[in-house]
Amino acid sequence: MIDLITPLRAGLQALDIGQDSARILRLIDFIKLIEKWNRVYNLTAVRDPVKMIPVHLLDSLSVLRYINGANIADVGSGAGIPGIPLAICQSDKKFVLVDSDAKKTRFMQQAVIELSLTNVRVCRARVESFPETEQFDTVVCRAFSNIAEFVNFAGSLCKRAGRLLALKGKHPGKELAQLPTGYEVVTVDRLVVHGLERQRHVVEILKV
Repeated sequence: MIDLITPLRAGLQALDIGQDSARILRLIDFIKLIEKWNRVYNLTAVRDPVKMIPVHLLDSLSVLRYINGANIADVGSGAGIPGIPLAICQSDKKFVLVDSDAKKTRFMQQAVIELSLTNVRVCRARVESFPETEQFDTVVCRAFSNIAEFVNFAGSLCKRAGRLLALKGKHPGKELAQLPTGYEVVTVDRLVVHGLERQRHVVEILKV
């Protein structure tokens, strides 16, 4: 049997995240669900569940300390990443996972049911057509290739003085120069993810 718990525990320890047994089992169950559904739905290019630990779980949880407020949206959530791992570790916060792909939202809805995530709601919609009557303290995304595009599409979902979090690879210096007016960069931090060799950064943006 493949050992998924050991690398997950090591990664959580490196991120200084509590290793509650129920939480760990839920995170492992989420990876197993992705592996199962991936055979038919092609949710992710990563096929090896061991590699999914750093690529999907730990990478998602590396931004845990940047989550601000009680209401969070994950836009372009895909297979529920980073929203579902964050929701598992922050059961006191409410998460809305937004994606326009029918297969992926179907998977996320099933994952929410099987993992008993009462703090998660799945919404099938394009980000730009999501109802603006609902706004969030934090809007997080790792799907958009360009920060300006992310802010233009998802900025309306963010409350005034709320935060937008963009997960990036290399430092996005040129992209930051194209940030729309009404937004300010709070910080650009390099993330260290156990078991992940490539560069990762989080860009924290304030809606002013």
